[in-house]
Amino acid sequence: MISYADAVSELFKKKESPPLCLVRTFGCRQNVSDGEKISGLLLSMGFGFTEELSVADIIIYNTCAVRESAESRVFGLLGELKHLKEKNKSLIIGFCGCMADLEHIKDKLKSQYKFVDLFFGTNAIGELPKLLYEHIAKETPALDALVSDVAEIREDIPVKRLSGMKADVPVMYGCDNFCSYCIVPYVRGRERSRSADDIAAEVKELADCGFKEIMLLGQNVNSYGKGLSGEIDFPKLLHRLNKLDGDFKIRFLSSHPKDAGRELIDAIAECERVCKHLHLPIQSGSNRILSEMNRGYTVEQYLETVNYARKIMPGFSFSTDIIVGFPNETYEDFCQTIRVLEQVRFDNIFSFIYSKRKGTKAALLKDKTDKADKSAWFRQLLEKQREIAIENNKRFIGKVLELLVDGESETDGFVSGKSDEFINVTIPGGDKSLIGQRIKVKIVKAGISALEGKLDS
Repeated sequence: MISYADAVSELFKKKESPPLCLVRTFGCRQNVSDGEKISGLLLSMGFGFTEELSVADIIIYNTCAVRESAESRVFGLLGELKHLKEKNKSLIIGFCGCMADLEHIKDKLKSQYKFVDLFFGTNAIGELPKLLYEHIAKETPALDALVSDVAEIREDIPVKRLSGMKADVPVMYGCDNFCSYCIVPYVRGRERSRSADDIAAEVKELADCGFKEIMLLGQNVNSYGKGLSGEIDFPKLLHRLNKLDGDFKIRFLSSHPKDAGRELIDAIAECERVCKHLHLPIQSGSNRILSEMNRGYTVEQYLETVNYARKIMPGFSFSTDIIVGFPNETYEDFCQTIRVLEQVRFDNIFSFIYSKRKGTKAALLKDKTDKADKSAWFRQLLEKQREIAIENNKRFIGKVLELLVDGESETDGFVSGKSDEFINVTIPGGDKSLIGQRIKVKIVKAGISALEGKLDS
């Protein structure tokens, strides 16, 4: 039986040149990984690629639902495609990703964005060839979103990598944590883990192809192994991947503090391929707010993990996520977050003012905290972290760091890369031949957001 991918290819064979697609991804690394699969499927169906909206035969927006501002931005950009559709009736417009798994989004598209042809959720990416074929053959919109929470993990979806040196490898999908502010469990479903054999095979193939850095992905990688037969968890997976041959390093996102115990820290310390950095979102320094967020840990437990890591690896690097202005947060709650910054001294933070998401428990809370206060606290947080980052970066002056050079810096004449500690390092001289190489540099200058180094002779 002919596959839907082959069937779509047949439909386009009479064209003088391959049809062109444009896939635009919004949001997190998991969304980017999904976008690579969407592109891989389109490539298997004979599509070429373009970055120009005006020449594309199919445009797919792969969306993020984490923050309301991201949702508004996507709809603004989507609306701009209407005039392209009016000029080119054969243009196919697709809408997918996390936003597609929300019922109110589906209703909005049906009523206000009728020019959208394809609509599918995060767990239905593998159905793209079928949806596309049915749309072209029947000339009707194809809707296949809101799939089951227990969606099957498919290992047969091709991937078109965005980079030839760094690759993302999902190890599990979904989330069971149900933090009160977070929409992810509702759009990506419950936790499902890939088999260790499939993960190891993919990493080995990437290493054999010369990829230098593998990023293991999951909404909570520490939950890896749930539902699988046999004794396998995330620390054991790290040990297994660490034994593979090749010139590559391992990173991972994201860890949940309630599950990031000593076994994980020990695995990072023992595995020479695993970079000595952990992104560990604390979200708030107030136990009261953490309880309201349904995070499942206390500040004291969080600090215990940090202290243990730095005891056995003194140079260990931490980054984190922080939400400012959670409903009914007080200034005292916020000050406790500042105290955590001063204790942990994160190398980097990703911080946001709380954004209400329809469908979450936190969205039902009546918030008495003034918006102006939230903005003022946010500025205070950023200023404190700026002070810490400047002091933190000075510790590297005179030291030799290893890094993967991954591109040109925003500063003219510089190339840049990330150290094992996930610190951005720039190198003057602009030698583009260094891109893709793992090198050692001696740090000569420390700024707020980056270090400057020279090749270690």
